[in-house]
Amino acid sequence: MAARDTVVVILAAGKGTRMRSELAKVLHRAGGRPLIEHVVRACQPLRPAQILAVVGHQAAEVTAVVTELDAQTAVQQPQRGTGHAMQVARRAMRKSAKLALIVPGDAPLLRAATLAALLDTHRRGEVAATILTAELDDPSGYGRIVRDAEGRVQAIVEESAATPEQRAIREVNSSIYCFTLEKLWPCLNALRPNNAHRELYLTDAIAMLRERNERVLAQTAAEAEQILGCNTRAQLADADRILRTRKAEELMDAGVTIYLPETVMIDPEVTAGPDTVIEPCVQLLGKTRLGARCRVQTGSVLRDARLDDDATVLAHSILDSSRLGANSSVGPFSRLRPGSDVRAGAHVGNFVEMKNSVIHEGSKAMHLTYLGDSTIGRNSNIGAGTITCNYDGVAKYQTSIGNRVFIGSDTALVAPVRVGDGAYVAAGSTITHNVPADALAIARGRQENKLGWAAKRLLAMKGAKRGKGRAKSKLHRKPARRAKPRRRIKSRR
Repeated sequence: MAARDTVVVILAAGKGTRMRSELAKVLHRAGGRPLIEHVVRACQPLRPAQILAVVGHQAAEVTAVVTELDAQTAVQQPQRGTGHAMQVARRAMRKSAKLALIVPGDAPLLRAATLAALLDTHRRGEVAATILTAELDDPSGYGRIVRDAEGRVQAIVEESAATPEQRAIREVNSSIYCFTLEKLWPCLNALRPNNAHRELYLTDAIAMLRERNERVLAQTAAEAEQILGCNTRAQLADADRILRTRKAEELMDAGVTIYLPETVMIDPEVTAGPDTVIEPCVQLLGKTRLGARCRVQTGSVLRDARLDDDATVLAHSILDSSRLGANSSVGPFSRLRPGSDVRAGAHVGNFVEMKNSVIHEGSKAMHLTYLGDSTIGRNSNIGAGTITCNYDGVAKYQTSIGNRVFIGSDTALVAPVRVGDGAYVAAGSTITHNVPADALAIARGRQENKLGWAAKRLLAMKGAKRGKGRAKSKLHRKPARRAKPRRRIKSRR
């Protein structure tokens, strides 16, 4: 049901100093999306009259994210608290709005059903404000919800001001509110920055409503995790883990097998058909789409990839903006760069890289090959070590290989070049000219055998070693003492 009298206000102006980052807090990512995008998407099913984000730090960057989701923005500059943010929002708010649903921009775990229940409670209660609360095992750091005898909210007490009895309360404030605007505006006008930070807070508006005997209710979230914000890197990691777990559970409920799902990273827009198997340590990112009965083996990373039914990605392969046809396979250790298209029944093997190339039905490139800016026809075989030389340092050129072609191992195809249907290319060739259909291309130096050359070479090397040994021994030998000449004795005759 459309909430046409309701405006959603997303508070997204802060920097998030505890993140220790130059990036605005709401632009940090969890579960494959910026935090604020999760919040906007949770609000969209309510079909409100307007979704309005109050932005401040890095306003242009935050605006770029939310406007793609049909949300509007209002700039809060300087940032003087949540109450001040609502005053800023009022100037951009539709005049016909009667209710305001206020949510923080760093709460990515919120569900649309929870916000719908909050709105419903507010309408049925005919109250000035309704607060979304949660019960936490450890409520440290949160404001406590103090209720009266009838269960209505009596006060929100910050932990620093709470008594020991109030600190024992496990129900906490989520900072998610629904206000009746005709009740809220007078309180906001009366707010004064009577605090250390000199800011205006919505919690003070809640207290003022109670002072004016207005009714304030609380709606407890079914899952306490939904209210969790992301003020630190550790909280960001927790939110990411929960969102990934939700997505894995969604796919498993749809018939997908995921082994060790806690090790698998799946983005929110990923889809997969029944009986598909995802092994440990796999990443499925962006808008990846898997058909039925696919298998993605351990360590593989797929981004914006499409797999038709019964396709297989073997271990430790990378597919980026690429497609696998039915019954095709890639890997292990393959890399498909953007524009790669492996058609039905084709196979790309270990340590093969493709880029902007099509390999048609039934063809194979199984080992140590680079195929760039190329087209390979049907039922062709690309031998190990084949390279398409597609780049001359300035421009890229096409290689076209026909049907039923055999490319021998260690071939270099210097683009632009065409190999016709049924042709053979001899191993070790460097092809610089087109190869006609059904021809054999040989492009390598003529082999010459010199008989006995190796044996002669070996003897020469041994002789050289012996000569070096003698020269070395003479150099290191102590000079001999010259003997005195012996007197010759003449014999008598």
